[in-house]
Amino acid sequence: MRISLFIPCFVDQFYPQVGLGMVKIFERLGHHIEYFEEQTCCGQPAFNSGYWPEARGVAEKMLKVFREAEVIVSASGSCGAMLKTFYSELFQGTPQEEEAKVFSSKVHEFSSFLVNVLGSTDVGATFPGKVTFHDGCHALRELGIKREPRELLRHVRGLELIEMQEAETCCGFGGTFAIKFPEISTAMAEVKCASIGETQADYVISNDSSCLMQIQGLLSRQGRPIRTIHLAEVLASTN
Repeated sequence: MRISLFIPCFVDQFYPQVGLGMVKIFERLGHHIEYFEEQTCCGQPAFNSGYWPEARGVAEKMLKVFREAEVIVSASGSCGAMLKTFYSELFQGTPQEEEAKVFSSKVHEFSSFLVNVLGSTDVGATFPGKVTFHDGCHALRELGIKREPRELLRHVRGLELIEMQEAETCCGFGGTFAIKFPEISTAMAEVKCASIGETQADYVISNDSSCLMQIQGLLSRQGRPIRTIHLAEVLASTN
């Protein structure tokens, strides 16, 4: 299968190892990978802030860049939800409405694509250690992804998955929310990190790098030794 990668801004600028991990996994499974260098932001920050004309301008480029893609796999549940769920709303009543619907039908979040499209739950990964999983809000609530990352983790050799009590609780990042309401954002992160600490896990895993940045920031400030890591990095590991 010809897989086109959508690599969000966070991953491109701060966590490129996530994208590289996805490439390793798909190539290991025998698929052809393509990356369009013209891709940019999906438009979610502007969309969530109410600047829809500006978001539409960015999104129009995405429609053009990925026009010939067979399938589009996102490294983020949050950005994946923007592409798959909210583009239809963003372009409703515009000349690009039908094109946006076709585009969205091609979009898949990374773990969902592996499990539900490729039928792959064991990708040959080895990752010794105790881990817990954080459900990012958009992946869970907009895309309905809960089972898929856990199925993948259960097939990782040496890995012990310990569920936290607050797995579905928001980490408090929310993009511009963390900037506008820092006190509330921090309080939400404190609830999340306390729940993580109760598991005594070595790692926190998620399919959203932005959530992991928020969680790691507070864990580090609290002096906790727990590390955050994206699902793709775990699944790419063979040591």
